[in-house]
Amino acid sequence: MTRTVLITGAASGIGKSTALGAARRGWAVAALDRDGAGAGLAAAGARALGARHVWWGECDVTREDQLADAFQRAGTALGPVDAVVAGAGLEISAAVSQTSLDTWHRVLEVNLTGTFLTVRTAARALQASGRAGSIVCVSSPSAFVGFAGGSNSAYGASKGGISAFVRAAALDLAPHGIRVNAVVPGATDTPMLYSGLDGDALEAERARLRSAAAQQIPLARMAEPGEIAHAAIWLLTDEASYVTGSHLTCDGGLMAKSANTF
Repeated sequence: MTRTVLITGAASGIGKSTALGAARRGWAVAALDRDGAGAGLAAAGARALGARHVWWGECDVTREDQLADAFQRAGTALGPVDAVVAGAGLEISAAVSQTSLDTWHRVLEVNLTGTFLTVRTAARALQASGRAGSIVCVSSPSAFVGFAGGSNSAYGASKGGISAFVRAAALDLAPHGIRVNAVVPGATDTPMLYSGLDGDALEAERARLRSAAAQQIPLARMAEPGEIAHAAIWLLTDEASYVTGSHLTCDGGLMAKSANTF
């Protein structure tokens, strides 16, 4: 079954890979991001890979008006949206004692409130049209376990909130035929991992993370964004028609592994 999928955070990383994966299936793709130029490049890539129709726009997921406008314009351009990936997010690492209130608010605003607003906008649009649909949010292992390296309180809290929200939203929307699930990506080789780095510093950090992954992750590597995108797309399809309120963990076995060696 073809879909019309709207993706936030589509300019890079998992969001962009999801847009390209949807295009390969011949779906219609709406690519949204605060980085409007990046969203446009993702849309161009989707078109080149065979997307049925493509639309893109600049959108801040913390703005209700911008999300409502984007859904309306995407529906006009592509037809009713029946699949949504709430992929926009950010990570700012700092120990609890060093986390400013502004940082705390910003991370939760984008990750948790942005996900809520995206899902609420999608749910309202689907209910207004009387259509069933599927919504996928992006959680994290930090919703379930503390990162050994620490400095993750704001991000972990935001992702824990997303996981709780997914379960609650799934119950609210199930009577309307709308499924809500989450993917749980482990360490994934995306630009967010290297935010603010370039040149030698970027390559050094990439090498460090790859070495850490080889030692700490059972599959001995980081994920490629496309691997997480495959999981998100599966949750959007009818193959997952009986899956809602659930989490699909794609972490290379990380959470299955105890750090204890005694």
